[in-house]
Amino acid sequence: MPSILTKLLAVFLYMIPWADCLIFGNHLYIKYPISQIIQIPAIPIIIIERSIPFGNLLLFLAIFIGLVRNNKVSYFIRFNALQSLLINIGIIIIGFIFEIFLSPFGNSLIIRTFSSTLLISLFSIITYCVWSCTQGNEPDLPVISQATKMQL
Repeated sequence: MPSILTKLLAVFLYMIPWADCLIFGNHLYIKYPISQIIQIPAIPIIIIERSIPFGNLLLFLAIFIGLVRNNKVSYFIRFNALQSLLINIGIIIIGFIFEIFLSPFGNSLIIRTFSSTLLISLFSIITYCVWSCTQGNEPDLPVISQATKMQL
């Protein structure tokens, strides 16, 4: 059973993809200002990423080299670190696809609907991962967890 500190670190690792997916809710924050409360857990990550030049890349490398590839760190932390990085990579790829293919449509209803659905889906995934970590279990996401286990 992982210690409380280990569980907290695992939960903190999932705030990295959460901070990157908040951009999909920009129109929701304007229309429903109370929805901005979901940004609060990601504030430490956003501060770290914006206060350091190339903060996203340095944070990614620090977690990958310092935690994932370090055999002295517990498997629970390594698993959750790599899984959160894989989720983050997926969010970055979706963001690029969103910008390239859907930005010509501007702020249409379909774009707002798609981005809202994406934000809610990612919120659900990250909430499940955080809940599993607080219970001391490894979150089991169908494709991502299998890829994570193959890499570790």
